[in-house]
Amino acid sequence: MLESLFPVTQSSTAKRRTPPSPTRKFDPIPLLDLHRQYLQIREEVLAAVERVCASQQFILGAEVEALEREVAAFTGASAAVGCASGTDALWLALLAAGVQAGDAVITTSFSFFASASAIVRVGARPVLVDVDPDTLNVDPELVRARLRAGGAYKIRALLPVHLYGQCADMDELQKIADEFQLPIIEDAAQAIGAKWRGRSAGSLGAVATFSFYPTKNLSAYGDAGLVTARDLNVAEHMRNLRNHGSPRRYHHEEVGWNCRIDAIQAAILRVKLPHVEAWNQQRRQRAATYDRLLGAAGLASQDSSPVRPLRTSSHAFHVFHQYVIRAHRRDELRKFLHDRKIGTEVYYPLPLHLQPCFAYLGYSAGDLPRSERAAGEVLALPMFPELTEAEQKSVVETIAEFYS
Repeated sequence: MLESLFPVTQSSTAKRRTPPSPTRKFDPIPLLDLHRQYLQIREEVLAAVERVCASQQFILGAEVEALEREVAAFTGASAAVGCASGTDALWLALLAAGVQAGDAVITTSFSFFASASAIVRVGARPVLVDVDPDTLNVDPELVRARLRAGGAYKIRALLPVHLYGQCADMDELQKIADEFQLPIIEDAAQAIGAKWRGRSAGSLGAVATFSFYPTKNLSAYGDAGLVTARDLNVAEHMRNLRNHGSPRRYHHEEVGWNCRIDAIQAAILRVKLPHVEAWNQQRRQRAATYDRLLGAAGLASQDSSPVRPLRTSSHAFHVFHQYVIRAHRRDELRKFLHDRKIGTEVYYPLPLHLQPCFAYLGYSAGDLPRSERAAGEVLALPMFPELTEAEQKSVVETIAEFYS
């Protein structure tokens, strides 16, 4: 059994009584409440949808082109290419970076499935590396060690994930990329507006991918994604790939795919984009409030505390797509919160190297112990810009009640 971050004490190994079911009524505190956001921007959103309906231009077109220009300016990238989802964005980015069948790509084992499945989709092999235990982003030293170890498969690219809204250590990863002459593909699906040393996610690698899934900091009202690029030629290549490999109608220079973004989603995203910086700042304030409340409750003030928030690097501008703690007796705590109508989620309960569909990669339990340990301890607490301090106090008080 993997050793937990939390010390084993007599009280923790003794037979525990099941916490009593709540007898008083609780006001629900959701993990995410998009309706509160919608109420703020409803008129703008409806006007944007009406604008598209009036134009009768529903796929690509002027709204998409405008969104691409605006996101490129927001991130500091040279160009942006809208597509149908964050997963399609990864596929486009990998192809644009030159990844081919038979190649391999290094990425983290502790991420959403698409980080690895997109690599498989282009015919390449995911090489999964363990994480830094404090941030849960990929550990650059382990990336370097894996590259120096060599192997039968040619490593073609690095694909770090900016997990939960915090950029991976791009200083060290860039040194590795330079040493081994590899492009960096940023998986920034959770990190719109995040920064590393003042530079925005989306401008740190050769290409970068974003998801606008409805739960994201910048969210569509359906699936949508986008890729940013340094090179204008690379961006143009991705525009062709998203449209069946066709630079002009009915002429196909290569086999692409239909993964175009629709104009209604682009128009909605254009309404939301000017609000993202303020919303991200509100998320940061809520994260600071959680830190303060957890510390004041004695839940995260020392190494023996039952709860540990993840560390934020001094070089990172964290946008807190999720506020994640590592919790002793995580599953019991989650049920306790659920019974009191407090929403939580586990991102992620099974690391990628142990997913059944990746059994052919040859990993076994114990190979990437930090990812495996994190999978048993992480818990995302309610986090969205409109979350009130009273709600946060209730969350923390309930956690304190569980551990009392």
